[in-house]
Amino acid sequence: MADDVHNESDTFDIDGELTVHRLGFGAMRLTGEDIIGRPDDEETARNVVQRAVELGVDLIDTADSYGPGVSERILREALSEVDADPVVATKAGLLRHRDGEWLPHGDPDYLHNQVMVSRDRLGVDSIDLYQYHRPDPDTDFEDSVHAFAEMKDAGQADHVGLSNVTVEQLETARDIVDVATVQNQYNIGYRDDEDVLQACEEYDVGFIPWGPLYTVDDEGVAGVLDEVGEAHDASRRQVALAWLLHHSDVTLPIPGTSSVEHLESNVAASQIELADEDLAKLNDIDPQ
Repeated sequence: MADDVHNESDTFDIDGELTVHRLGFGAMRLTGEDIIGRPDDEETARNVVQRAVELGVDLIDTADSYGPGVSERILREALSEVDADPVVATKAGLLRHRDGEWLPHGDPDYLHNQVMVSRDRLGVDSIDLYQYHRPDPDTDFEDSVHAFAEMKDAGQADHVGLSNVTVEQLETARDIVDVATVQNQYNIGYRDDEDVLQACEEYDVGFIPWGPLYTVDDEGVAGVLDEVGEAHDASRRQVALAWLLHHSDVTLPIPGTSSVEHLESNVAASQIELADEDLAKLNDIDPQ
């Protein structure tokens, strides 16, 4: 497969400053089973990252809770061996317990500690895009966002993003700090946060749909994806990613994988040109 299979015009300016190809890479799977501990083969994990960069991917998303800490460290090791400088986005505010539970933790003191830890793991002075992973019901949302604003002011983070927020929370945060991106669950079969996406379009905020492939095998979704895919010699996963790119100019899908083969297939989805007829079929899928 030829390097850099992205459409050169298919880019987005994060915060009006960081120009990236809209199809990125999610590094959550560069860990052990259930996103805990080290992967079975760390060399393969680093190879996936390096191949992504070779293919022109210049937006990579991770979090301190992936591993915990494993994904960030592997990214530093992998990127230190390539002649490229992709935008690396990470997150804080969600704890990953060994029993598998994810627990929000937005205490400002904790967040200020985590930015130091993530900078060290990533080997950077300032994090390109630092995202509040999930609002904490036990911590005032504005207090948590103020912590990220303080990190930006201190030069510890270049840009600030949110994750798993409502439109109201987005607007509250925008009164405190420039919000560069929002990362919420969203895919062709799950569109509950369409209102958040529309708000991001209005404010020119990048929308990072996590779980972009979660529903591709669902009843009522898979058949339509296969039908459209047949006309483009594409898999249902590729069609689902292409739909996200066509659906809005601010979407920045970050499909994750621990396989070079799957990575190459995902990135190739950015080349699929969906016709109006295709989009009509895909838009008519009834989200669950």
